[in-house]
Amino acid sequence: MDMKKVVALKVMVVLTLAITAIGCKKSSSSKNSSRATGWQINDREGGFQYNTNFKEQETAPGLVFIEGGTFTKGKVQDDVMHDWNNTPTQQHVQSFYMDETEVTNIMYLEYLDWIKRVYPPTDDNFRAIYHGALPDTLVWRNRLGFNEIMTENYLRHPGYAEYPVVGVSWIQAVEYANWRSDRVNEFYLERAGYLKRDAKTLEVNADQTFNTDTYINAPTLTYGGNEEIINGDGRGRRNVRTDADGNETGIYATRETGIISPKYRLPTETEWEYAALGLSELRSYNLYRGRKKYPWDGQYTRSGKRKVRGDQLANFKQGKGDYGGIAGWSDDGADITNQVKSYEPNDFGLYDMAGNVAEWVADVYRPIIDDEYNDFNYFRGNVYTKNAISEDGSVKIVTADDIVYDTLSNGKVIARNLPGEILQVPVDENETYLRTNFDKSNAINFRDGDRRSSRNFENFNDDEETEESTSSTRQMYNSPKHNISRDSLGNIIREYDKNNNRSSLINDEVRVYKGGSWKDRAYWLDPAQRRYFPQDMATDYIGFRCAMSRVGSKSKSKNKTKN
Repeated sequence: MDMKKVVALKVMVVLTLAITAIGCKKSSSSKNSSRATGWQINDREGGFQYNTNFKEQETAPGLVFIEGGTFTKGKVQDDVMHDWNNTPTQQHVQSFYMDETEVTNIMYLEYLDWIKRVYPPTDDNFRAIYHGALPDTLVWRNRLGFNEIMTENYLRHPGYAEYPVVGVSWIQAVEYANWRSDRVNEFYLERAGYLKRDAKTLEVNADQTFNTDTYINAPTLTYGGNEEIINGDGRGRRNVRTDADGNETGIYATRETGIISPKYRLPTETEWEYAALGLSELRSYNLYRGRKKYPWDGQYTRSGKRKVRGDQLANFKQGKGDYGGIAGWSDDGADITNQVKSYEPNDFGLYDMAGNVAEWVADVYRPIIDDEYNDFNYFRGNVYTKNAISEDGSVKIVTADDIVYDTLSNGKVIARNLPGEILQVPVDENETYLRTNFDKSNAINFRDGDRRSSRNFENFNDDEETEESTSSTRQMYNSPKHNISRDSLGNIIREYDKNNNRSSLINDEVRVYKGGSWKDRAYWLDPAQRRYFPQDMATDYIGFRCAMSRVGSKSKSKNKTKN
């Protein structure tokens, strides 16, 4: 070949490679250019604002990551009670986060302190808010036992600071999780410069509070509209742009910033059981199929490791009159509850998923898990709501005059909503019309207690307003219906249901609790075991921990930047 042609060919190849390299470099470095339109993202002079540098969800305070997967739910190793409520079903759980320990007394006291400062119980308008959040310390009393030391000291004494809080009802646990969500997001926004520094502790009062949903939907209405707090100081703030006059716009964080965290909540029963089993290091097919008896490996409650051989792996009742073992030998280290992290965690890094205290989960109790309808993130208890909208199109914010108080079945009064929150109303036909995935606001009874799932409805005339025909759950779950009300003077009137035909304690107000406690025998340590209790009552052996959903990828290890 002619030398000139060879040289010309080499030059063309080099130019082609150079042009290709330039094109590739431009494409790989243009994450702020839209692949849909070619427009610039995050232009300070205008345009679409989005956090293109987001890596993955930050692990919120107190939580550990639980990578989701498939497991056999409800597979108990022993069924001596013959409850028939643990039918094994294969379920899939999305990745989520969970508290590494139970919520402790000191964690709950921080909540009570905030409530007391923001809604002083000395104010008649707020007294019920604080008293409604207080744990029931009388749960420790026993007619034939001397337990006054716990009644008077367990919640507040520093000696019990890191012990799991008890005497908390399911309703109170939910309210704690809501409060915790707001405090953490308040902290995140302040850290990013969107809120004034230290406003969360120095300037909050009943008229100036922070609520996550309110900030997302109407940020100017948080903190009672106090712009000095809401506008922050600009420290580290991203994606803030200016208008033609140089004024800052877009100064409020949105979901697109990635700063606002998902909410703390109670775990679902499926999540709790999956997390308790700790299947992350599982290599045995038999265990995957549901043959793991405890959160730890093995079929026994004592350790087999040489250094700690014979030590109990959890805090539970070992026998009649035996709540810890012989002093100094064969002892589990506790008679009532024990300080968190006193025993080894499971493979997910979770402590006390067996023993110490049983734990509330989010689900309404039903004897049967309906896996035929859903085997993905199974949960029974959905009640769908939406933001209440004013006539001018703005969201309705609860004020001190709008607080609604509910009287529970035990006579305790709690606040249904708090100032600064967005008023919630049930979804209606605007959201449900022609949908196939849900058709009403309250889905608790779906396929188990509603008209479509109860044969008894065929025997009743819907036009007759009888006690039986007006409540769907009474046909399938014939539970007592006590009534509590107040007279004109505010005195409580209690009416007990003395009907001899009641045949069940199951209704829509009983919630599942999981795991054994310091009061339970080893039988209940199996993560698949399940029991239920009224959602507005508390005991000395039920506590709780919080969970949080994960956004983004299933596994942390897969969040790697591709070259």
